[in-house]
Amino acid sequence: MKLLLIGESREGKFIDYSYELFGFAERLGAETSMVLVGRDGDLPEYGGTVYFADSAACGEYNPELHKKLVLAAIEREKPDYVVFSHSSYGWDLAPRVAAALQVGQLSEIVGVADGAFELPCCSQKMRRTVKPATAMAVLTLQGGAFPATKPGGAAQLQRLEAEGSDKVKFVGYEAAEARDIDLAKAEIIVSAGRGIGKAENVPVIAALAKVLGGQLGASRPVVDSGWVEHSHQVGTTGQTVSPKLYVACGISGAIQHLAGMKKSGFIVAINKDKDAPINEVADVLVVADVMQFVPALTAKLAK
Repeated sequence: MKLLLIGESREGKFIDYSYELFGFAERLGAETSMVLVGRDGDLPEYGGTVYFADSAACGEYNPELHKKLVLAAIEREKPDYVVFSHSSYGWDLAPRVAAALQVGQLSEIVGVADGAFELPCCSQKMRRTVKPATAMAVLTLQGGAFPATKPGGAAQLQRLEAEGSDKVKFVGYEAAEARDIDLAKAEIIVSAGRGIGKAENVPVIAALAKVLGGQLGASRPVVDSGWVEHSHQVGTTGQTVSPKLYVACGISGAIQHLAGMKKSGFIVAINKDKDAPINEVADVLVVADVMQFVPALTAKLAK
């Protein structure tokens, strides 16, 4: 199997989430090559073939031109799948490429199962398993669904050039308001759920996160209640995470939350209900009152 990965660069820097494309390729055991529009020196840690176009000449984003560049690489590589990140770049460019090739597209892939792909559906409450109906297909990957992997090595450059279109002019990027944390990069997350009882108890969970050297997360009910900012929300309507350690405090385990954290390396759940759905994914389930157990655990760890 052969994949053509579409990397992303912004303002002279290879974007970290593009390394998740390599994690997806490893999951499939596939050969890879990559397309990248960027600046010289702005290359991934990847020893394979990179079809490279200079953004100084063609702009950081011009949909018609970037489509032509991707199609040129496809013509050379003849891949089974063309793979984008499910980002603003991928949202816009992937369907253009699929339409030009007249092939199928699967968006926001979150898993691989028996040669098929898992996609969220029903407002993220369920997953469906789908196989493309065409021999070649275009895919986009949900952020955080696959591990970021750096294969290493020096890229083997193949230069690409294409005539652009004057119908679109790249003006620039306007960054969204910066989040105080990026849970997708955290190695340890301690999350608060509705079971903590009230907003005044959030600092108790935050104290455990601090003593572990981790970040504070939260379930959707906690965020919806205004106890914690949305930037801390874990789940399909928040951030998809895969830390080494995930501690769920008073979280019952709604399917949207489980989908966002179940790929964590080791999961500890603290809940009074031994039959809570979170137990389905937990490596350790502590059946206890969160507000009694967590302060005692934090004090012990602090020593």
